[in-house]
Amino acid sequence: MSKNNQQLFEKIYKQCYPMVLQMCLGYMKGDKDLANDLAQEVFINIWNAMDNFRSKSTYKTWVYRITVNTCLQYIRKEKNTKKVSIEKVEHALREESDNVISEQNQSLYNAIGALEEIDRLLIMMVLDGQDYENISEVMGIKPTNVRVKIHRIKKRLKKILDNE
Repeated sequence: MSKNNQQLFEKIYKQCYPMVLQMCLGYMKGDKDLANDLAQEVFINIWNAMDNFRSKSTYKTWVYRITVNTCLQYIRKEKNTKKVSIEKVEHALREESDNVISEQNQSLYNAIGALEEIDRLLIMMVLDGQDYENISEVMGIKPTNVRVKIHRIKKRLKKILDNE
């Protein structure tokens, strides 16, 4: 890898790590250890793909796509290899005292975890402060469709949280 690519990678890491970790936390339903591992995997994938970036989008959009693909790939792999009931996961999360996330945040992550994969991605991008145009570009759908989908996701999240 060239010196320029190495410097660019370091810049991307510093700028995008919080966003990548936030998305991984959403996909891993608030489990900090899994999210950190997955974020590390995302940056390994970014490192390996540095020479393939074609400047058709911004680096941030490109990082989003790699993050989403890495998270979805992990979830699919886990579905095929290991089945654990949601009750066991919730119980383990409650017992973990040094990685405690506030109860309200944990409820939100659990609710987000109950959504479909694409809906999880959309709401995590909203929580990360991304505008509809950027979300539209990452998802490959029109901004008006993004607005409608996000509105429906918020309604589902409210319903899930109200039923807890």
